[in-house]
Amino acid sequence: MRAVAIFEEIRRRHPDIDPGIRRTLERRVRSWRALHGPNQEVIFRQVHEPGRLGLSDFTDMGDLAVTVAGVLLDHRLYHFRLIWSGFEHAHVILGGESYVALAEGLQNALWAVGGAPTEHRSDSLSAAFRNLDADARTDLTTRYDALCEHYGMVPTRNNRGVAHENGSIESSHGHLKAAVRDALLLRGTCDFDDLAAYRHFIDEIVARKNRRNGARIDSARAVLQLLPQARTGDYEVIATVTSTSSFTLRKVFYTVPSRLIGHRLRVRLYDDRLDLFIGGTRLMTLPRGRSADHATHAHVVDYRHVIHSLRRKPMALLKLVYRNQLFPRDAYRQTFELLLEAVGERAACRQAVELLSMAHERACEAELAELLTEGLAAGRLPDMAALRLRFAPDPAALPEVVVEL
Repeated sequence: MRAVAIFEEIRRRHPDIDPGIRRTLERRVRSWRALHGPNQEVIFRQVHEPGRLGLSDFTDMGDLAVTVAGVLLDHRLYHFRLIWSGFEHAHVILGGESYVALAEGLQNALWAVGGAPTEHRSDSLSAAFRNLDADARTDLTTRYDALCEHYGMVPTRNNRGVAHENGSIESSHGHLKAAVRDALLLRGTCDFDDLAAYRHFIDEIVARKNRRNGARIDSARAVLQLLPQARTGDYEVIATVTSTSSFTLRKVFYTVPSRLIGHRLRVRLYDDRLDLFIGGTRLMTLPRGRSADHATHAHVVDYRHVIHSLRRKPMALLKLVYRNQLFPRDAYRQTFELLLEAVGERAACRQAVELLSMAHERACEAELAELLTEGLAAGRLPDMAALRLRFAPDPAALPEVVVEL
């Protein structure tokens, strides 16, 4: 029972007692517990050996209010630390605490330090396990064990809910976040141009912390296990491109170039992107999408992948499942809605598709969007003839070549 609860009960039974006795009561309860109270849990300090133990954990960075291009960045940091040497590695994670995030961050850390410890400890990945059924949890455990085996590490986990067992990484979270907060204050702004700039910012902070422990890190590197010849690829999946020039992965619909229809792609998952391979050839990188809930699909669409077919069937735009995601900028979507009201469905679809085609073929997406925005502000429909002339020449037209002998 808390001392304040005892105090409130005393005051309820004896309202005339001075409320100033609370601090005296708390001191006397604390003294009584020291003499007669129950035993408390003891934390045992451990002797750490170089190259033996590495720790992984995730920490939420939402309280720093970091923005990218003015938009609040909902993210975490994957944090790895070698206990004896103090080597640290941090990786910006856009999704939740998942196996993919752990696998990517852990492997980046091991290849950065140039070796692997004999034991790797995590906090049971409680956030990743929470919503999984028994079979999925078993599968996740098997994949994690295989990842550790690939690097010759013994996988261990601290007891769930006992944070001090991972204290050597938990305390480092606070130091790292404090360093990031100070660096943001010195920088004068929490806004970054893009995600790559923010990741570079985090890398610089971690690198400065590692330089202070350079001598110990070099000593520990000599006793780390050698790395395997290649990183593990167990976070790869196979996806078949359908006739819609797309594939669906983790309840997210992705478009790809139509020349890949019918092919089976190797998809390597990361927390913020997908790398696509056909055989051993790397094709492209797509931004990773996430479904807002388990009932609906998200869409990651690039209009360049389908515009050539859409030009032949412009009316398909009207009821297209991912129509809003097809438009690369709001100006294109708003112009289409204005055209629907002004000229009807058929003409609106034809002109909207022509605008998208012009943006792609004549490499003027941003400039064309600015002109459309000006037209929307003035309540003016796009003048297709003037736009064609503005962004001439048409790449489909043959130039007139005069040869003088």
